Amino acid sequence: MRLPRFNPDRRQFTLIWRALWVAGLLPLLVLVSAGLRDALGANPIEYITRATGDWTLRLLLLTLAVTPLRQLTGWHWLVRLRRMLGLYAFFYACLHLTTYVWLDQFFDWPGMLKDIAKRPFVTLGFAAFVLMLPLAATSTNAMIRRLGGRTWQRLHRAVYAVAVLGVAHYWWLVKKDLTEPILYASVLGTLFALRLWHARRLQRTLQAQAA
Repeated sequence: MRLPRFNPDRRQFTLIWRALWVAGLLPLLVLVSAGLRDALGANPIEYITRATGDWTLRLLLLTLAVTPLRQLTGWHWLVRLRRMLGLYAFFYACLHLTTYVWLDQFFDWPGMLKDIAKRPFVTLGFAAFVLMLPLAATSTNAMIRRLGGRTWQRLHRAVYAVAVLGVAHYWWLVKKDLTEPILYASVLGTLFALRLWHARRLQRTLQAQAA
């Protein structure tokens, strides 16, 4: 059963958009506040790396959840929030990579290349970031028009590959407690299942209409 239909007017949507924009910055503000209070724990670099990585993955999953939520609720306006969620995911991915390159490796490029080649979780994380680059670069309305809607949609389906790589990156990084990686993998699996269920349901509807 769908939730009651809710179509926010322009003012209501603006408030929702602004609230989401502020909410997207809160993890960074919390991290900065912890740094100023010297509350980043015994290993501040690891703390920052883990926090930015966690929020990258959470925001990726939220971005992927928009379409299933729209399909289940009928709230089509949710799609207009997806771009912001995706760009915030890219923003925290940039912070995550910057922490690794600057604070962890201190721009040791040969060392980082060896890391990418020898450590699977670094390889997967780097591959996920590389895939995110064209998605972020083509997120504007101008690029959608230039590429065409269908081409743009095909390109942006790569976000699912990014999410899979992100979950695998976290899974291989964690050595003992796999609770969080399993949780993220379960959420991603559920989103895949919902997408497949909706596609099959739509196919059955079209077949029934054509009969």
